[in-house]
Amino acid sequence: MRAIGQDVLGGPEVLHETTVPRPAPLPTEVLVRVVSAGVNPVDWKTRGGGGMAGVLGEPPFVLGWDVSGIVEETGFGVHTLTAGDEVYGMPWFPRQAGAYAEYVTAPARQFTRKPATLNHDQAAGVPLAALTAWQSLVDLAGISRGQRLLVHAASGGVGHFAVQIAKHFGAHVIGTAGAGKHEWVRELGADEVIDYRATRFEEVTGDIDVVLDLVGDGVDDTSTRSLDVLKPDGLLIAVPSGVAPELLERALQRGVRATGYLVEPDGTALHRLGELIDDGTISVEIDEVLPLAQAAEAHRRGERGQVRGKQVLRVAP
Repeated sequence: MRAIGQDVLGGPEVLHETTVPRPAPLPTEVLVRVVSAGVNPVDWKTRGGGGMAGVLGEPPFVLGWDVSGIVEETGFGVHTLTAGDEVYGMPWFPRQAGAYAEYVTAPARQFTRKPATLNHDQAAGVPLAALTAWQSLVDLAGISRGQRLLVHAASGGVGHFAVQIAKHFGAHVIGTAGAGKHEWVRELGADEVIDYRATRFEEVTGDIDVVLDLVGDGVDDTSTRSLDVLKPDGLLIAVPSGVAPELLERALQRGVRATGYLVEPDGTALHRLGELIDDGTISVEIDEVLPLAQAAEAHRRGERGQVRGKQVLRVAP
């Protein structure tokens, strides 16, 4: 089958079209024909040796975890899905899923039926980003009505879902984003938007219950500075860079909490997210759909920070 692989770690130029064996489903697994595959920051970080490269090991490997497609075949013991079902999911993360390819196999319960109101391109932009937002805010933080949430990078893939999920649960949402994206972030439901290029967020906000940091300390000490805006016992969730011992110690000194977070496959949560998408509570922003052969260009655009919402690769003709 056709896939985009890499034989060495490096820049976008190491991605190339190749042929790999088509997988076959084991018991409890499904074979999914990939129509579209989402592109996420973890993809290009892994390509270069960061991200999940330590999990995948040395190349060659095939990147990608976001899948929207059609069940082609079911293994023994699968009762939740049947051949022909349109599904979406984030299989195997952080192990290799190989979504930049024509077929993937994974446990059936790591998929669920695609939202009826989305096409495959749109659905492929949902799983990893929306699950990261849902699991961080709902499962970990227990976001609730009246709480104050600060979302860094509110116009990105995870961020634009986080704003909408938090508003659904009744939180007061403050987002950071470039000035050109403020109107859109407000349309998503943000109560306040801060231009991170022009304003130090800690100078204009505070009394925050939860900070969802999708930037990390690698950019202008965003995680460390976020501790200054939390109320006592508030929670910092640092997604990209995690929490270094020094940051954890500083949080303890300030009487606040800090933790990293890594998303998990979760077909049940994806089903709930699909219901919220179908009833209009959550919208999906797709910045651009590129053919699979242009995966390297998608990585270049993502690394330059040019993306609003999500990028998607069209795998099927």
